[in-house]
Amino acid sequence: MSSPSDSVDSPFDAPAPALGGTRTKRTRATTSYADNGSPRDAETVAKDKISRLARRSFNKHVLSEIGGFNGLFSLDAEKYPDPVLVSSADGVGTKLKVAAEMGLHQSVGADLVNHCVNDIAVQGATPLFFLDSFASGKLDALVVERVVSGMVDACKANGCALLGGDTAEMPGVYVGSEYDLSGFIVGVVSRPRLVTGETIEAGDMLIGLPSTGLHTNGYRLARELFFDRAGYTLDQYVNELKDKVGATLMRPHRSYLQPIRKLLQAEVASGFAHITGGGITENLPRILPKGVSAQVELASWEVPPVFQHLQALGPVSQEDMLRTFNMGIGLVAVVPAARLPAARLVLNRMNERHCVMGRIIKGERRVVYC
Repeated sequence: MSSPSDSVDSPFDAPAPALGGTRTKRTRATTSYADNGSPRDAETVAKDKISRLARRSFNKHVLSEIGGFNGLFSLDAEKYPDPVLVSSADGVGTKLKVAAEMGLHQSVGADLVNHCVNDIAVQGATPLFFLDSFASGKLDALVVERVVSGMVDACKANGCALLGGDTAEMPGVYVGSEYDLSGFIVGVVSRPRLVTGETIEAGDMLIGLPSTGLHTNGYRLARELFFDRAGYTLDQYVNELKDKVGATLMRPHRSYLQPIRKLLQAEVASGFAHITGGGITENLPRILPKGVSAQVELASWEVPPVFQHLQALGPVSQEDMLRTFNMGIGLVAVVPAARLPAARLVLNRMNERHCVMGRIIKGERRVVYC
């Protein structure tokens, strides 16, 4: 993934002195860190640790050597005839601020991978490899190691390789050890098995799979309401949440790869929507063909306490809640009505909680709540 934090290969491309930025590439298992005042031997130890961590996600398709300028991955043409590459890029947003205050850097690494995996899985793609970009005002090798560890764990769980990444020290952009994190994923699907939503039609049913919390969206508003409006602290237990504030906010962004895969294998789904920023209101229409809308029954699932409490603290309108948060639904599957019992059987066999949350109706690619 190209970005302003790419490695500088020419002295004429070097950042302005005022920024004081230094960058290093991490390809395959390697990484190096700019001189940030820490001893070089400690830096080397961190690099070695990250190298070992990344190797845990490698498979036979990773071809690149340590220390190269890029990552190499071979595609299994026999397994994926007429292959289509599916890619996505995203970040973790201001959930990073909560993670930094709590020291839970490993968690956001996994969140990032799972978010990106879901974004390509909804089109039937199998994740192949993942790349990350880590930028900070002052690199902390231990923090980088923990973030990478979380990414490696999630990559392994989703069957893909952490192929490489970029590490940048940018004191003119970020303050102190504050950091930003983004990721890029590539997957593959055979063209005949590509899920486009084009077969969705009026009468199809909507199945909702639960989220684990806010996932990685809506944190600007959540932090404002919890900390500025209510004056909560991260370690404060709140009865309405039935948990501590920090634990509530740091619940992981789950991967939906397995239920998506099982539903597709059973040939019972015609489309999927990953519910991220924009909520159900903006994400579900993204998969609808012309001529249809989605009718969502708000009483069909129990909204988790975190969303109920956020709405009360605002107060925030129902429309804004549905446009900002996932409201407890992280994935929506569109299923032909005749295949609904079979789809529910697939999910029940996985012990995957779900609800029938509405249907497809005639309309113009929007969500109608009832």
